Amino acid sequence: MIRRGRVYLEPRSEPAPEEAVQLERDGCAIVRDVFTEVEVAELAADINAIFDRDPADLRGHRGLEDREPFRYAMLNRSALCQKAIAHPRLLSVIEPLLGEDCHVIANTAWRNEPGVPGAHGGQAWHIDAGPHIPLPEGVQWPANIPHPVFAIGVHLFLQDCRLADGPTGVLKGSHLSGRAPPFDRPLDNDLTYDGQPVTPLIAKAGDAALFVSDVWHRRMPTLADDAGRFFLQVHYGRRDIAQRLKTTDDANQLSAEAIARASTDRERRIIGLHPALFYDG
Repeated sequence: MIRRGRVYLEPRSEPAPEEAVQLERDGCAIVRDVFTEVEVAELAADINAIFDRDPADLRGHRGLEDREPFRYAMLNRSALCQKAIAHPRLLSVIEPLLGEDCHVIANTAWRNEPGVPGAHGGQAWHIDAGPHIPLPEGVQWPANIPHPVFAIGVHLFLQDCRLADGPTGVLKGSHLSGRAPPFDRPLDNDLTYDGQPVTPLIAKAGDAALFVSDVWHRRMPTLADDAGRFFLQVHYGRRDIAQRLKTTDDANQLSAEAIARASTDRERRIIGLHPALFYDG
């Protein structure tokens, strides 16, 4: 656990919620009943209206079918979304791991229709970024040193998410591996980590599921009575991690002249123009 001191980050001695302890130890946790039934209904109606009003964002190289379930930068589109991402119960869990000056780096609404698993990369085992501390095969993170957390993903559920609906599955402890999931087993339902099988993040409307960005996770297969998924996704990062609400083509700190001078992919990336990936794609 950490806290922001006068200037720099330092170890935290104050107690933290149990969900923060679970998140640091296991790489995932669920915070129950964050939002009331009324708050869920209001937020769901607001996000549904945005889906109906705004066309799908053109990001990356996805086809229309794969873009339609998403609307990005939701805090820019909705006052209710902006309020939701700052809920005190969420921040009480996140801040002991990221610092009191952490911020939202991505904020995407997901509306997966029933019976449509989708072609999005989230179907395969992946990590959201990193790993932030890469380790070679066979090297284990020391058990007596808490593994630092740099970014946390959160799903704010607007409808129940059952096993039949293809919830996010997580391999507990895999954030300590310093590695990505094996590329030759992208859809393997039997993948384990350190003997641990997948843990489905089953939740009710109003709950929040949290997972460390480095943990191995995927959308699990749907079943015959799949009712779809509907949630507001939020990624929180440490202060020194850049926001990804918009792609760098759209939001950057560059002059038109500097952009024009960058003629190769490496020249574009070195000045901060990155292709859409991870949180922004």
